[in-house]
Amino acid sequence: MTPAIRLQTVEEYYFSKKREEILALEKQGIKIINMGIGNPDLPTHPDVISALESAASEIGSNYYQSYKGLPELREAFQKWYIRTYGINLNSETEILPLMGSKEAIMHIHMAFCNPGDTILIPNPGYPTYSSTAKLLQINVKNYSVEEANNWQPNFEELEALVDDSTKILWMNYPHMPTGAKAQKETLKALVAFSRKHRLLLVNDNPYSSILNDQPISILSFCTREDPVIELNSLSKSHNMAGWRVGMVGGNEAVLQNILKVKSNFDSGMFKPIQIAAIRAMTLGKDWFDGINAEYEVRRQKVWEILDYLKCEYQKDSAGLFVWAKIPKNFENGEAFSDQLLYENGIFASPGSIFGSKGEQYIRFSLCAPQKDIDESLSRLQLKLAAS
Repeated sequence: MTPAIRLQTVEEYYFSKKREEILALEKQGIKIINMGIGNPDLPTHPDVISALESAASEIGSNYYQSYKGLPELREAFQKWYIRTYGINLNSETEILPLMGSKEAIMHIHMAFCNPGDTILIPNPGYPTYSSTAKLLQINVKNYSVEEANNWQPNFEELEALVDDSTKILWMNYPHMPTGAKAQKETLKALVAFSRKHRLLLVNDNPYSSILNDQPISILSFCTREDPVIELNSLSKSHNMAGWRVGMVGGNEAVLQNILKVKSNFDSGMFKPIQIAAIRAMTLGKDWFDGINAEYEVRRQKVWEILDYLKCEYQKDSAGLFVWAKIPKNFENGEAFSDQLLYENGIFASPGSIFGSKGEQYIRFSLCAPQKDIDESLSRLQLKLAAS
């Protein structure tokens, strides 16, 4: 069968291809320490697992579920947003649960863009914004976020990029991959910009609870009438990446259009997962403090590695990653990443996969046990001693 033309516009997801490469090396007997992917290795809370197990044995747990999720799940998201961000969303009309937030990126593009329309996405930024758009024949324009500007957008550049075909402005704070925190003035300015140009503004916000004392939501800076929405997820914040539980919150009319698309793609989230997610969102501050304490130790250790590698990095960041500028004697982050992988058995993501503005950078994930991070430093030191 000849594949559809749209597949010529995208490649297989980078981490999917790299996983096969790593598996091939491991088959050769090389132990690879993977610090490339934001896949939380810490366990899901045992009470959440117990809630799943209990709900799975109930009669009717295997039935199709509402496309909007259980009312109790939407109410749990509502309470979570009140506690975390101080925002009270209407659980009936302003919250739509998702099977992870990644699916919503495609749904949003399908709901609001026609072929030939344009979206604005950050460079560097999450590759899925671009790949899903290309599958739908949507034009992509990149706006720069650069270290010299604390990884915040340049509004003069945004003004130059927007035109009558522009429909969506994507943003992502805390920023992935750099870890730059949301700045209130930036968020206010982005809302004003989207209002001025009648754009749908979408903030992708899964990292705000990780190594960040002041979580911020874009929804704090807009009215209910503004076309502004926010994606969020339990994947990173609750160690539930494989559970696929997320949400989109904000403007009621926007969510209704997303629901029209979503209802044609799935048949509702498995009820026991919804019950478990409800339990997850009742976990106390002590549990989250424990997770962040562990990530803080890991981050300190990654900083040691980067110091040893003579990389430059900023300490005032949030999220699951450490973003660093590579030494000047390397052409780009991909060459630096490949040397770490093939000479030391350490995988970190080259910044170029997140856009051209990331070519001189590399990203280390904190989703590796302390012993693996320690071993990474030991391998580098032994390599130097043997040379």
